[in-house]
Amino acid sequence: MPTPSSLDASRRPEPSTAPPPARSAAEATATAAGADGDGAGFRLTVAAVASASAMLPFSITGAAVALPGMAAHLGSSVGAAQWMLNAFNVTFSALPLAAGGLADRFGRRRILLVGIALVGTMSLLVALAPSMALADAARAVQGCGAAAVLAAGAAVLAQATSGRRRQLAFGILGASFGSGLALGPPVAGALVEGVGWRSVFLLVAAMSGLAWLCATRAPESRNPARPALDLLGLSTFTAGLACLSFAFVRAADAGWTAPGTLALLVAASALVVLFAVAEIGLADRAMFDVRLFRRPDFLAVLCQPFTVTLGFVILLIYLPCYLQGVGDRSTSASGLLLLPLTAPVLVLPLLAGRLAARTSVRTVLTGASALIAVGALLLTTLRADGSWPALALPLLPFGAGVGLAFGVMDNAAVSTVPVENAGAAAGIFNTMRITGESVAVAGAAALLTTLTAARLHHSGLPADAAARIAGQAVQGQPAAAHRAALTAGLTGAFHTLGIALAVLSALGAVLTHLALAPRRDHARR
Repeated sequence: MPTPSSLDASRRPEPSTAPPPARSAAEATATAAGADGDGAGFRLTVAAVASASAMLPFSITGAAVALPGMAAHLGSSVGAAQWMLNAFNVTFSALPLAAGGLADRFGRRRILLVGIALVGTMSLLVALAPSMALADAARAVQGCGAAAVLAAGAAVLAQATSGRRRQLAFGILGASFGSGLALGPPVAGALVEGVGWRSVFLLVAAMSGLAWLCATRAPESRNPARPALDLLGLSTFTAGLACLSFAFVRAADAGWTAPGTLALLVAASALVVLFAVAEIGLADRAMFDVRLFRRPDFLAVLCQPFTVTLGFVILLIYLPCYLQGVGDRSTSASGLLLLPLTAPVLVLPLLAGRLAARTSVRTVLTGASALIAVGALLLTTLRADGSWPALALPLLPFGAGVGLAFGVMDNAAVSTVPVENAGAAAGIFNTMRITGESVAVAGAAALLTTLTAARLHHSGLPADAAARIAGQAVQGQPAAAHRAALTAGLTGAFHTLGIALAVLSALGAVLTHLALAPRRDHARR
């Protein structure tokens, strides 16, 4: 079982006393070729996974930018147009673990190829769609393909690389995610303005073609034990995450205390509990070994999305609205102001693996959370009319922390479990990542709106009107008659948000440092 040198030697899984499961000659050859094969095969494998992974954040951010023009051209209602985004998010959030489990059993390259094909084909269908209803349906299927790419891609890299090559591969993977998040909005905006909304989806389709061709050269691998398909685990977990995703969608319209929202949250909790009970009963035959949650190192890595990507996604979505709204800056000016946040995410993932090899994953992840905590705390200096250097002061350490974490998170997630379970581990890790982002976006909007509305209400506005005007300001549309109060209220809300993120990231740094500490009982062995 290959173990990356970026992990501390004392953290390697205990050697099994049982003989290894038999594998076919074809599987053994594929695995060996993937780990130690020629440079061309390695480059094509990394290029396939990285280019496929870059499609995913671009499919989210690019679609959001294209939505207004798309809705106007297709004559869609607001609700139907919003489902173009929601349909993708629901299936994308619900299926990573299922896709990872299927990849372990039926072949990681096979599931990766299926995922790439679905993302590309459905993106082409959306680009040619004559109605929003067809686009919504295609986006739901596209989300299924995106989940398969997310889970199977990391598993392919885990099986096909080792040592320094694995560190480099996962560094490139982190950079691809970061580039998709950071470059998605400006690239999509330029395409929409210059060519039209359909060009955004045509670009994703073109990217998928290149990724698919590269992925055909990647080595195939699967769990050699090939246990029977865990239909109960697959269905309960997927249904539970689907209910949770629908709850987020419904809460945006009806509120978190609406009966329908609460019913979905209760159903999601019950299904996830049923999944855990079923998986414990199945033990080694389960889709995902829930006993891994007893491992502090696995839990520490699993929680990284909440302490790393949560704040990054919040700032990426709401800070441009703040700068363009109460800050009265242009779209291009706000994009330049965000460079200290986004530029490190494009560069540092490639360096993070080398840094982890010289130190440890523990050091890199702890340092990343600490940098994010510093940047978040410095958000208390944010001002709507602040200069570029003043805004760079908090955003630069924040972006540096996120960039370092992106370079090692996925590698750490699949390296804390036996390699035959890499697909399931990647699936559960990315489930936590996507769920964390959904919670972050919804929670941050509620916090910013509530705090800003409280400031307006204190100035004499009725509570309902204050909430409505504050919600518009959070989305970058401040009412001119209340600009001064909105500027003060929203700025103060961002300061409070910064303190909350700083506390969360500092706690994450401490827990990561403790959970990834070398265990003495392993060291003595």
